[in-house]
Amino acid sequence: MSSIEQLHVGRPTSRVDGRLKVTGQAQYAAEYPADDLLYGYIVDSTIAAGRIVSIDLAAAQRMPGVVEIFTHENRGKAAWLDRKWRDEVAPPGHPFRPLHSDRILFNGQPVALVLAETFEAARDAASLIRVAYDVDPHCTELERKRSEAYVPPKKRSGIPPPPDPRGNAEQAFADAPVKISRDYRVNPEHHNPMEMFGSTCVYEGDGKLTIYDKTQGSQNAQGYVTSVFGLGSDDVRLVNHYVGGAFGSGLRPQQQLFFAVMASLELKRSVRVTLTRAQMFHIGYRPDTYQMVSLAADRDGRLQSIMHDAVAATSHYEDYQEAVVNWSGMMYHCDNVKLTYQLAKLDTATPCDMRAPGAVIGVTALECALDELSYELGIDPLELRRINFAEKDENTNKEFTSKALMECYRAGAAAFGWERRAPKPRDMKDGRELVGWGVSTGMWDAFLQKAQASATLKDDGTLEVATAASDIGTGTWTILTQIGAEAFGLPLDDVKAQIGDSSLPMSPVEGGSWTAASNGSAVQAACDALKQSLFKLASKMANSPLADARLEEIEVRDRRIFRKDDPARGLAIAEIMHAAELHELTEQGKVSPSLIQMMKYISYTHSAVFAEVHVDEDLGVVRVTRVVCAAAAGKILNPKTARSQILGGVVMGIGMALHEEGMTDHRLGKIMNANFGEYHIPAHADIADIEVIFVDEKDDKVSPIGVKGLGEIGIVGAAAAVANAIYHATGKRVRDFPITIDKILNAPLLS
Repeated sequence: MSSIEQLHVGRPTSRVDGRLKVTGQAQYAAEYPADDLLYGYIVDSTIAAGRIVSIDLAAAQRMPGVVEIFTHENRGKAAWLDRKWRDEVAPPGHPFRPLHSDRILFNGQPVALVLAETFEAARDAASLIRVAYDVDPHCTELERKRSEAYVPPKKRSGIPPPPDPRGNAEQAFADAPVKISRDYRVNPEHHNPMEMFGSTCVYEGDGKLTIYDKTQGSQNAQGYVTSVFGLGSDDVRLVNHYVGGAFGSGLRPQQQLFFAVMASLELKRSVRVTLTRAQMFHIGYRPDTYQMVSLAADRDGRLQSIMHDAVAATSHYEDYQEAVVNWSGMMYHCDNVKLTYQLAKLDTATPCDMRAPGAVIGVTALECALDELSYELGIDPLELRRINFAEKDENTNKEFTSKALMECYRAGAAAFGWERRAPKPRDMKDGRELVGWGVSTGMWDAFLQKAQASATLKDDGTLEVATAASDIGTGTWTILTQIGAEAFGLPLDDVKAQIGDSSLPMSPVEGGSWTAASNGSAVQAACDALKQSLFKLASKMANSPLADARLEEIEVRDRRIFRKDDPARGLAIAEIMHAAELHELTEQGKVSPSLIQMMKYISYTHSAVFAEVHVDEDLGVVRVTRVVCAAAAGKILNPKTARSQILGGVVMGIGMALHEEGMTDHRLGKIMNANFGEYHIPAHADIADIEVIFVDEKDDKVSPIGVKGLGEIGIVGAAAAVANAIYHATGKRVRDFPITIDKILNAPLLS
């Protein structure tokens, strides 16, 4: 073991980009300066389905400062074929094309773009545009379309469909002595990161563009631009150094990117287009979903049958898909399982990935149903989960690379004080408030994706690591810096990370909790290759003290390379570089999943979430007073940023449980609460004590650096734990999320 193994990796470390952010020096997509800049403002449709009959632009065109107004009648040149519009994570179907025709597909669809010398002029001119429509009947209500649900004929890449049934779930359910069958509803949740979507497209001349875009994948967005507009990859550089939150909303290129590039190419000027907060509600949301979960067990609590059916909303033009029900076939041991997943088309925009897509919906329903089954059995909810512990992924019959879930149960229960829980609902009180405790299991994929990185050592001993990864607030800047500093035994200040730029080594989009494992491993590989090259140069020097050493016997630290068993025998990096007549030395690193290993093993992160709620019996007001989340996620690179990831996930889970809901007036097909005043998210007063526990979990197969992702696992199970705690407090079971005051007051008393 190296003497510097824990110099940086594994230590709580403040964000290297933190000072830039808190002092306002970090530039986001809509903050980059550009000469001769035009400002774009998007005009949206006010109907959900139909066609544009006419657009009156006269008053808007007379507004001082207006340069151009684009509609479907004069849109700039763009690709015709669907495949040219598909990005890396697009679902099957026909990708949305802004201003493609006079047809309206959803309320809020862009129908015009105003370009002006100032943002205010563009905004004011947009308000003067009048659009006449030929209105068609529409439907935005999933309940009305459930009978028309279908199995998507073409599967979305990377999203496994439900596995084939195993055993005979229907017969086992019928024969079991204890059984439940329950319906659950998760209403749409909308992405609302702090930074709204924006693009600044700098026209460099001769068709060359530098684009600053809010995106989770600079190379994905660059590929979209070059494909849609027929540009060469060398003509487009896309930068996303800082991203003010995204968690799925920035996986796909959004409409403002198309508009900024289209206008810039047509007008041969730099253009900035940003979305309003209201427009954000039409570009990314967790789909409306209905689920039925049926569970059966013997008297000892062993599961005999699991059936989980889901119907989720999608748009008319794309088959957006998530892995919703699959989790019910792998989280617990059961020989008889049947899972189905269907879609129903609505006159809405396509949903998009939102933190732990699919899992946060499906696991919530499963974990609430399991809680209900525990009361039918008279078995402690935590003990029921232990009884049905799964030793392998029974969907694929593959072994887990690691699974420390039992230790999560133990550590979380001990920290929470679960042994003091009263078994019966409504038996715990604090003054006039009912107190409830709930538990849930969490589970999310631990991916390793193809990624590349470079590492450059300067003759002054400083290091630069580079990869096109993104940082949406997760701490990517910091952990990559830590890995580089660890590899060469340098202070963090002597290592510079380069990310968020399409010109850097290949990176997947930042999503799925795979960035730390994938890009971190690529940086480690590049550093290892660089150390090997440095060692070769050092060993070939005249009278080198390392001439007879092997690579595994040397160490690099404090700007020197030396023997581990005799640190005095070594050379300064500056001396080696000078002898080789080099000012810097660069090597590449890359990683990809092992196909052979994937045939036998599969990887997941796991968690146990414990929640305490206080409920005012008269008013139905819920306060989440405590949450303990114990997570097993392999090697923790930075406990400080890792804890922040879990905290953020738990807060989003509380939002799902109690607050977040997009409300549509189905007569108009219009989202009515498209603002922060009426779309409720957790505020500071809603969040109390959250304790995060990282369970030690060593995994030598999940990734070269032993890391599992943390971005998603914090939210999976959090909403279910809160919902289960509400039942324990009140004896009322609410199966429609979010669980609002009116639902609690109107729910029947079950216990």
